[in-house]
Amino acid sequence: MFLTITTTGTPERPATDLGFLLHKHPGKAQAFSTSHGTAHVLYPEASAERCTAALLLEVDPVALVRRGKGKGRGGAPDAALAQYVNDRPYAASSLMSVALSTVFKSALRGVCNTLPERARTPLPLRIEVPVLPARGGADLVRKLFEPLGWASVSADAIALDAEFPEWGDSRYVRLVLEGELRLADALRQLYVLLPVLDDAKHYWVAPDEVDKLLRAGAGWLADHPEQKLITSRYLSRRWGLTRQAMERLELVRLAEADDLAVEALDNAVDETADTEEKPVPLAVQRREAILAALAAAGASRVLDLGCGQGQLVQELLKDVRFTEIVGVDVSMRALAIAARRLRLDRMGERQAGRVSLMQGSLAYTDKRLKGYDAAVLSEVIEHLDLPRLPALEYAVFGAARPATVIVTTPNVEYNVRWETLPAGHVRHGDHRFEWTRGEFRDWAGQVAERHGYGVEFIAVGPDDPEVGPPTQMAVFTMTATGAAGAIGATGVTDAAEVTGAATYDGTARSEPPQGEFPQIKTDETETYENVKEANAV
Repeated sequence: MFLTITTTGTPERPATDLGFLLHKHPGKAQAFSTSHGTAHVLYPEASAERCTAALLLEVDPVALVRRGKGKGRGGAPDAALAQYVNDRPYAASSLMSVALSTVFKSALRGVCNTLPERARTPLPLRIEVPVLPARGGADLVRKLFEPLGWASVSADAIALDAEFPEWGDSRYVRLVLEGELRLADALRQLYVLLPVLDDAKHYWVAPDEVDKLLRAGAGWLADHPEQKLITSRYLSRRWGLTRQAMERLELVRLAEADDLAVEALDNAVDETADTEEKPVPLAVQRREAILAALAAAGASRVLDLGCGQGQLVQELLKDVRFTEIVGVDVSMRALAIAARRLRLDRMGERQAGRVSLMQGSLAYTDKRLKGYDAAVLSEVIEHLDLPRLPALEYAVFGAARPATVIVTTPNVEYNVRWETLPAGHVRHGDHRFEWTRGEFRDWAGQVAERHGYGVEFIAVGPDDPEVGPPTQMAVFTMTATGAAGAIGATGVTDAAEVTGAATYDGTARSEPPQGEFPQIKTDETETYENVKEANAV
């Protein structure tokens, strides 16, 4: 990956002043380590009449792959070969932009303490990029650079194969820019427009990319005729960030038209007073939806299966309609945190009689969970490996059989709306899967049919017309047929024998920290062996 910057001069104003402006000595070849390889700065020619600085970026494909890891379970993997065999080592792209900002950081800001006037003065420049990916062709290259003051913009298409001209041109061009510009302006233009022409970035576009774009685009982007295309591509078509950048660019344009500072124009909000309504967190919306569904079902004795740190249990305690609340989790650490959150050790006798915490695994049947009005599985199922779901299904719907079961889980289709969630990632590192609305409805429908329940689906959070809500909720209600089947059922059967998914390894369960929270009950789950023995009797 290669780029050259050439200028000319006179004995009074030598071209080698380029070394001062770039903060790189023309008599040296220098190397800089980057996260994706090594950047070299060298001067193929350096005289008073003509000076050329070259930036050569050696990309390490293996380092590039390693830096791109961390998609989380459930993320679609990249094509194995394409990660190593691609155009990144040869074609100027966002990798070159990052190298420019790293190696020529002071030059990009227009800072030169030795020759401050020279840094503020336009120079005769010739910039060449031998191989530049251009999605949109040579015409787009000219549309992007010609309005920026360059006297000449040359974008020659590179043939796919010179020996086979009938194959046509590739998507790459040889770019040559000539004209008189400040060096800092030219570098900032390249910093923005190289990834725009490639229409891709090798790193995740976070919200701070808006600030980077506005800093690099200061003085030229607000009035550029292709502003919308540049902004959209630079921000990887993330519509939320693009809209934010466009609004701020319009503010800059208006401020420049009135010869005002942006701060003087954008003064409608009193920073000392919080006048903006804060959005309700999704976790709060989810708990409110669960409480409403429990109230509609008329439930008074409720199980919170996979209660975690007890947030839902805490909300249930605030409503006197719920006379018995049981939090169940396999993690003793989570239960201890829940006990501290609920202040079980300081709770009054009447209130303490309404709540209890139990250790238990949802992969096994548990006789303590039978006979309750409702059970809640809030953001639980996605933490299980898919082969374990049938065991959970039987333990809850087949053995415990509460009259109402509420299940919430993320809607993977909505993930594209999270500004900070990288493409292909799941919302939490422990999520084994995340379902689309169709997949969740299929699963819930089959569960309801197998165990004698009806099911209703409720959107939780903003219901996007394209991708749906961020959380999907299913409310299972036992039918009359299902209730009759439950009354007539006899005997005890282990989930492992029904599904083949859950097995018991015979290891001892961990004990709670005795003395600190004695209210936490230990695991009394039916194991494979004692269930077989009970059935035999």
